[in-house]
Amino acid sequence: MSDRKSTSPVRALGLCSGGLDSMLSGVLLKNQGIHVTWISFETPFFSSEKAQKASAICDIPLITKNITGPYLKMMEAPRAGFGKNMNPCMDCHALMFETAGYLMQEMGFDFLFSGEVVGQRPKSQTKNALQYVEKNSRFKGLILRPLSALCLPETPMEIQGLVDRTQLLGINGRSRKHQIALARELGIFEYPAPAGGCLLTDPGFSTRLKDLFDVQKTKEIRHIHLLKYGRHFRLTDTCKLVIGRSKTDNEQILAWQDPTEDVQLNHAWLPGPTALLTGGFGNAEIAKAAAMTAAYTKTPEKEPTQIRASIHPGHTRITVVPSTVSELSSLMI
Repeated sequence: MSDRKSTSPVRALGLCSGGLDSMLSGVLLKNQGIHVTWISFETPFFSSEKAQKASAICDIPLITKNITGPYLKMMEAPRAGFGKNMNPCMDCHALMFETAGYLMQEMGFDFLFSGEVVGQRPKSQTKNALQYVEKNSRFKGLILRPLSALCLPETPMEIQGLVDRTQLLGINGRSRKHQIALARELGIFEYPAPAGGCLLTDPGFSTRLKDLFDVQKTKEIRHIHLLKYGRHFRLTDTCKLVIGRSKTDNEQILAWQDPTEDVQLNHAWLPGPTALLTGGFGNAEIAKAAAMTAAYTKTPEKEPTQIRASIHPGHTRITVVPSTVSELSSLMI
């Protein structure tokens, strides 16, 4: 625990996802007179957007920190493995607490806390999982879970009187009735629905990410961001095509394009999607990508048409026949 004078205020640094549980845990401690600050982490898989809204609603200061580098390193071999998809939840939480712990020491906070509830999630929020996270965070004994504290062993913070245990809760299980009632009691009426904000729990995104890591063997950040948008097709082990499905997709695909490495594909005159060919490719892959792009325009089947290919440093037109539905489906990730 950080050095502090007995007369100085107690200071706590909490992990905030922006959900109701995070908000409740922060306000519970704040109402004890503890000086509460939140920290929220960012990677290509999750953002601090909800935490920023929670910070404004609860009037609790927020620190945001990008942990993409260490997060990708952790994902190479998470000790506790992955969940149903590409979600290394237990090691993710341990990494977040470890990062927050070093900041706690640097900034003179007294302890860490989170809104985790015992039994709310079957793998990552069991008592054993919470103990695993605490042990592997390197800050064992300095993590408080205010919403489930009465279900867990008393912490040094409670024993030393930094936190009043009688004002903490013993919520257990998946029901959120207690939290919703407590939110009304505390005057919290605006909070997000209980939905996962992490893309690593999404089956479709996880399939694309696994393909990127295992087949194309890259962890380049822009390639990870591209996974969020459009349709994805694996042409070769080194080459992939992304085709937009909407105006937003098209805009985001272009936002993550590297004009010196990628080929941008659009129909020469018809409205249609923006497509991006990435990775290692040659003329055969460019021609294939052009035919696939044409298939998502209003070009009649089997009728030759032209696709405009932007290849650094210029442009060219490629005449192709649109790919068939079976060809597209066989390559789609």
